[in-house]
Amino acid sequence: MRYALILLLLLAGCAHTGSTQRAGGNPAADEVTQSVTTFDPKQIGKGDIDRVADIHRREVFAGVRRLAEKLYRRNPREWKKGGHASVEKALDRLLDPRTGWRLAAAGGKRSTDAILLSLDQTFEGDRVAVFIAGMGDMLNAAFDEKTEFYLLDDLDPQKLYNSARNLEIAAWKLANARDASGALLLLSNELATETQPANLSFEREFGKLIGNLDLLSSLLADKGHRTIARAAQSLATALFLPVAGL
Repeated sequence: MRYALILLLLLAGCAHTGSTQRAGGNPAADEVTQSVTTFDPKQIGKGDIDRVADIHRREVFAGVRRLAEKLYRRNPREWKKGGHASVEKALDRLLDPRTGWRLAAAGGKRSTDAILLSLDQTFEGDRVAVFIAGMGDMLNAAFDEKTEFYLLDDLDPQKLYNSARNLEIAAWKLANARDASGALLLLSNELATETQPANLSFEREFGKLIGNLDLLSSLLADKGHRTIARAAQSLATALFLPVAGL
């Protein structure tokens, strides 16, 4: 009963205040003072770091979507492999939350294993879909498979840090994986030529993702007085770091 009363008091304290306007001729010239407070009950259970984690997660998965679209537009043969009518249809299927980043084309492989499969010379399926699904699954595990965070949640900064390093490796592999004839398996960044400027938009997108993960992992580590085990590897020979199960 006591907790119910506390909740009611909190709700009453977050009342909505309307706008007030000073009387006068032209409304555009009048002073307008508006004070509006809205209340979302979910905010009771969130601390500052939880709200920061919410924002970073949204930004990370928005970046995953942008990468997926850019890869499909640079590699239209890939979305056509799935029999989709357009890039938009392929994206709707790939990013449907009900799939949980599990694709039949990946043959049961997930996370970084799916990323590796997508860049295997012998793989004949939709490389973009499997690459992005692997990324999404890994990042989902780094965020403990949650879409929002509350006071009792405890994100592991090591998982986020490892995911950032894995994205660096994935970006390098994407830019360098070739078939037996030496052709790139997937087109992404493009060097400048005499007729067109360089296209480094993929590199920038990966950079945003990595920056988001690194910043959030540092904030969480500082808040929880934790130490992150940092890895220094050559991208050409680096192995993916563990994320799930940490």
